[in-house]
Amino acid sequence: MEKPSNTPLEELNKVKGTLIDPMAVNLAESIVWLNLKEISTNSTELYPVSIIGKGSPILLLHGFDSCFMEYRRLVPYLEKKFKLIIPDMYGFGFCPRPKDGNFGATSIVKHLEQVIEALKITSSIGLVGASMGGGIAMKLARSPHAKINKVLLLSPAGVTGKETPIPPPLDALGVCFLKQRFVREDLCRKAFSNPNDAGLAEKQIASIHLNVPGWRSSLAAFARGGGIANCGLPIPPQPINILWGANDKILNDKLKKDCMDLLCCPSKEIDDCGHLPHIDKPQIVSDYCSKFFN
Repeated sequence: MEKPSNTPLEELNKVKGTLIDPMAVNLAESIVWLNLKEISTNSTELYPVSIIGKGSPILLLHGFDSCFMEYRRLVPYLEKKFKLIIPDMYGFGFCPRPKDGNFGATSIVKHLEQVIEALKITSSIGLVGASMGGGIAMKLARSPHAKINKVLLLSPAGVTGKETPIPPPLDALGVCFLKQRFVREDLCRKAFSNPNDAGLAEKQIASIHLNVPGWRSSLAAFARGGGIANCGLPIPPQPINILWGANDKILNDKLKKDCMDLLCCPSKEIDDCGHLPHIDKPQIVSDYCSKFFN
């Protein structure tokens, strides 16, 4: 008889003991599990969010097919200045995947609104969105329920462009390809300015969530829905800043230019930095956050 799959909570508890990076261990220990009244389909369907630090709240959104551990290098610099709220976004990381869930941008934003409500955050919230999380940040900033006061985008993706739905069976084939070890390790190396910085800990965390039940089906549904694109308009009223990596191997120059032409907001390019500034250059990102959100 086939052994039942772990729940996301059980899967996270299982992998915590294997983590190489002590910063990831620390972040994993800060996870709380929330039952979200308009998202959870039953009392045991719990959604993870890392809550760490003290001060005014900042919500941090990870990128595509990632999890809360993406912010492990930035947290030590900010946790004494801010209350950091780092959820796994709906359909990603260690979130449950309801069988008939809709895993598009609208559902992701609704999930984030529910996280904010469940945590009873009454003050305004700073917002950081990295890569695909940048596109989601633009949509969340327009939500009257989210109480966002400022938006910092880190190499944002999905702000411009068009949705490109991937039909069956290509959606499932793409997910199978994405799970291959050589593919994940190659993407991990490309995320850094110096590919040699993608060590064992980075490669481990890039794939740490792949055994969460529903990973394949939720990503395939995400692909069929067209992914995240064209999230920039209408431009939200909050102050928006962008940090780019000068050596980004994921976003090409046209994507960056299209985003800047649309948003016309302050931006900074970080030298010797790849697609994920909060991993490649966390101290520079921390210094920028401290000034921007204070």
